[in-house]
Amino acid sequence: MSTEVDIGTLIARSPEIRRGRPRIAGTGVTVRRIVGWYKLGLDPEEIVERIPHLTLAQAFAALTYYHANRDSVERDIAEEEATYEELAEQQSEGRA
Repeated sequence: MSTEVDIGTLIARSPEIRRGRPRIAGTGVTVRRIVGWYKLGLDPEEIVERIPHLTLAQAFAALTYYHANRDSVERDIAEEEATYEELAEQQSEGRA
């Protein structure tokens, strides 16, 4: 017999874990990480194959969170990419 899961419990945020970014509850896997695999063309089943401690429900929950909050997730991704590019530029300038 299976246990019903309240889907509202699948995504969590806490400031001390992953800087408060939305993540799959009970794990350190962020919604962003799932979205990254998704944008590379992986479907939820393939994502779970790559991160085997996740369930298919958790992968779908992360993608549902992303689609429901696309602007904020995309903004977070863009900010991190900008920071990465800035740091990479500073490092290459230091080597020149």
